[in-house]
Amino acid sequence: MVKRVLIFLALNFLALAIGGSFTGSGVSSDWYQNLDKAPWTPPGWVFGAAWTSIMVCYAFYMAYLLSETEHRKKIIFLFTAQWVLNVLWNPVFFYYKEILAGFVSISLLTLLIAYFLFRFKKVLRFKTLFIAPYFIWLLIASSLNAYILFYN
Repeated sequence: MVKRVLIFLALNFLALAIGGSFTGSGVSSDWYQNLDKAPWTPPGWVFGAAWTSIMVCYAFYMAYLLSETEHRKKIIFLFTAQWVLNVLWNPVFFYYKEILAGFVSISLLTLLIAYFLFRFKKVLRFKTLFIAPYFIWLLIASSLNAYILFYN
């Protein structure tokens, strides 16, 4: 179990590092600073704290899920799709400045995490709580992206 958690931690933080490398100065760029952003947009430091906590919880969720299900190939495929979508959003939104494509990618990621949350809750029972922060954060992030899409 510990080995699985460590593997998922490494993969999750690798995704954040790759995505973050495309963000670069995106948050402080004139382009982003001049966008009309949602009034509920949290301060910048919240994003780092949130993603760190989320990825730790998600590593435990995935380790438990792989241990308690027979559908390992399906789980690995879904995890890989999640990983790609997670990495994809930063370059799409900040590097290419494609707000609509960013919204599509974050919406697909949200739907995929919702699938994990609801599809496997009978298998994991209370351990499903480990993925709840990810789902909640994606709902918030999707709303922030949608606001930028509709008001800019």
